Amino acid sequence: MKRKYFLLVLFLILAMFLSGCGGVIIVTPATNEAKVRSVINEYFLAINDQNWNKAKSCCVYGSDIYYETCYLEDAVNTLYQYAYNVTITCFINISNVFVSGSYANAYCSGSITIIADHNYESDIFSGYCYLQKVGNTWKIYDF
Repeated sequence: MKRKYFLLVLFLILAMFLSGCGGVIIVTPATNEAKVRSVINEYFLAINDQNWNKAKSCCVYGSDIYYETCYLEDAVNTLYQYAYNVTITCFINISNVFVSGSYANAYCSGSITIIADHNYESDIFSGYCYLQKVGNTWKIYDF
């Protein structure tokens, strides 16, 4: 009888101990895939909002995409010298996300339209977006 009580108490203590482990997060490939998609979406939303600091924060500092974002920022700032209103609209479709260790890629297709007052320029694009895990976050380093 004492043995049954001992096992019951041991089981209850173990159950209480394990219930405190709910905060442990195991990163699965699905979680990494969602994070990769999120960073790409954040980047293009920041471009839409002309939030250049946010867009550059989604990029690996010094990478090609970082400097292309700086170039786009300069081009839009130049447009503001000649136009009252400049609007950027990006649409992006993300597919085929592949994560391998600290690197990932995703196939992206979409369009970008820049409207300066009544003039506009539009382009469609497609290709792979390449990301690298920097610290604990994914960042774009090439497109």
